[in-house]
Amino acid sequence: MKLSAQGLVKVFPGVRALDGATLEVRPGSVHALLGENGAGKSTLVKILTGVYRPDDGHISIDGADVAFTGPLDALRAGIGVVHQERNLVPAFTVAENIMLHRLPNRLGLVRRRRIRAEARRCLDLLDLDLDPDTPVGELSVAQAQLVEIAKALSVDSRLLLLDEPTASLTGDEADRLYAIVRTLTTTGHSVVLVSHKLEEVFAVADTVTVLRDGRSVAEARPLADYTRDTIVDLMVGRAHAALTLGTRRVAPDATPALELRGVSTDRGHRDISLAVAPGEILGLYGLVGAGRTELAKALLGLDRITSGEVRVKGAPARIRSVGEALRRYRVGYVPENRKEEGLFLEQTIARNVGVTVWRRLARLGLLRDRAERDLVAEYVDKLGIRAASPRQLAGRLSGGNQQKVSLAKWLAADCDILVIDEPTVGIDVRTKAAFHELIAGLAEEGMAILLISSDLPEVVTLADRIAVIGDFALRGELVNDHDYDRMSQAVIRLIHATPKAAA
Repeated sequence: MKLSAQGLVKVFPGVRALDGATLEVRPGSVHALLGENGAGKSTLVKILTGVYRPDDGHISIDGADVAFTGPLDALRAGIGVVHQERNLVPAFTVAENIMLHRLPNRLGLVRRRRIRAEARRCLDLLDLDLDPDTPVGELSVAQAQLVEIAKALSVDSRLLLLDEPTASLTGDEADRLYAIVRTLTTTGHSVVLVSHKLEEVFAVADTVTVLRDGRSVAEARPLADYTRDTIVDLMVGRAHAALTLGTRRVAPDATPALELRGVSTDRGHRDISLAVAPGEILGLYGLVGAGRTELAKALLGLDRITSGEVRVKGAPARIRSVGEALRRYRVGYVPENRKEEGLFLEQTIARNVGVTVWRRLARLGLLRDRAERDLVAEYVDKLGIRAASPRQLAGRLSGGNQQKVSLAKWLAADCDILVIDEPTVGIDVRTKAAFHELIAGLAEEGMAILLISSDLPEVVTLADRIAVIGDFALRGELVNDHDYDRMSQAVIRLIHATPKAAA
């Protein structure tokens, strides 16, 4: 499919999301769509898939103008999309999810044999050996991602839009996904790849469009014409400088702000011991499925600790909920899944930031709007949250700005200890750098930070020490000297060690 989008404009209240954006995609190519959070990528994808209608501009497919009135029009035109957030029904089978748009048929019947056969055909296109009758809830993250692609292919998509497709995948799983993408292009499919992982983009894409502030600053150019630095410069409008951190001095005899002693959980963790001191960043690194997020949830009372002890500032602590963690122990938690766990998407920015301190802002039991607005203004400015106003709904923000709001509510609560899970997944290079500076600054001010990440460069950049977890067990711990080559090799050795050998 040859797709051309010319002069697209989309205006929301207070925000001009697209301002004459252009996109050209050739048949059989992988086209990268890049830009900062808030640059207009998501809006452009939603226009191409019929979710939004442009205020100006036009779209053509194979030379013929099209105007989508809804997502079904885009599907019928051969445009499929795989969103970063899963759009599968866990209780349905693989086959039922793949054929979801055609359940039931025009006569109101569900023909199981035909559904399984068609699902099998789509799975075979991806060389995916899955039983079509398997419930999607039993699949791995990588398998679910591939089922999403099979679902898009089931409607004969000739153009496939992939939005951050490897955000939750391991390196090997990402390699497999992109091998499949390359196979699809040999059969005439076109692919538009939206990603913040520039290493992957350069490995798989042929051409690139870069958006900045709703405009195309590079239009359908060969990716080979650019280096990583020039792409970043186009995205942010200036060269990007790597973050250089000074050495934080943590007193060797300091009482840990947060400590786990021999903790086991009903999720399968075994004898986990680690500690983080005031003013220190402890990086908890592991691959997807290693048990990182599950350990944080057990620590915050969301999963059950079956043995061992949690201590806060030297004293035993029994945390039964996120609210109790904040009220009794001054522990904050920024979850990985900001849309489902970190934010109230249908509430305003002001309400999201103020939620942790309502009692402090209230007078005679009534929430004071002005106090809430003043508080929010402070953190909107401090974190650089880009929004039309504090009354904008959180669900209308870009991913990076949503993450800033998720963090702001805990900063407003004045925590002493902060557990941050995957702080920069799905956000652009400049916002990522700003987050790194912010996290480092919080540690400089004395906050104890447990940083959970599957991004090894991020951990080596920020952490004072790195604890490596695999298969729900601690593999070992390293003092970080911030030499990426040396530290990455040491971390990889621990990942492949057995827990006993690492001890």
